Amino acid sequence: MSKQIQVSGLDAYYGSHKAIEDVSMTIEPRSITAFIGPSGCGKSTFLRTLNRMHEVIPGARVDGKVLLDGEDLYAGTVEPVSVRRMIGMVFQRPNPFPTMSIYENVAAGLRLNGRVSKAQTDAIVEESLKGANLWNEVKDRLNKPGAGLSGGQQQRLCIARAIAVKPQVLLMDEPCSALDPISTLAIEDLMAKLKDEFTIVIVTHNMQQAARVSDRTAFFNLAEQGKPGKVIEMDETSRMFTNPSEKATEDYITGRFG
Repeated sequence: MSKQIQVSGLDAYYGSHKAIEDVSMTIEPRSITAFIGPSGCGKSTFLRTLNRMHEVIPGARVDGKVLLDGEDLYAGTVEPVSVRRMIGMVFQRPNPFPTMSIYENVAAGLRLNGRVSKAQTDAIVEESLKGANLWNEVKDRLNKPGAGLSGGQQQRLCIARAIAVKPQVLLMDEPCSALDPISTLAIEDLMAKLKDEFTIVIVTHNMQQAARVSDRTAFFNLAEQGKPGKVIEMDETSRMFTNPSEKATEDYITGRFG
């Protein structure tokens, strides 16, 4: 069951540099939330704080709270690995494990979670590839390398790998930026289906994509160069794109800057 994320007073640092400041928001379950804003304003940094990937970078740290259905993900008793199991991630460039087959790519996360029988693994691989709308294209070549697929297929393979471990939230960091328009449309259609089961958060530079796929949108911006990124406005996507309350949001959406 997908879960609600509540963030309050979150600051993220790289060493002494504060990258984002005082971010607070609620991300609703079974919905798609889009983060938009110019490059360098902290969207991807904030996304990575949601599943504790930010702290993998040496010197990086977070202040503030991230709650998943009320559970503090940064509490001292919480293991980062368990957070990343609950909150999966799909990156900007498709990154299938190059030495692994299509089947092994999807099964990789299951193996980390303990012993799973061959029959169970087979069923989950098929279910995940169907969930990523890839099964019909690859079912006859599951033992071929994942890296041999097209870019759009590789990205759907990465989505299958992410959903195989049954996360509750799926983070997507510009998942279509390296893809052609037809593959992009396939991923967007897939997101619309997956939100029935998962809470989805997407970073995108593509305004049309944010308008097409998301239920709510958050606009990030810098007060000035060198200052931390902040959330300027967050609202229902339809309202953000037709009647934003902040002039900076309107200027960005209409292409006056960014």
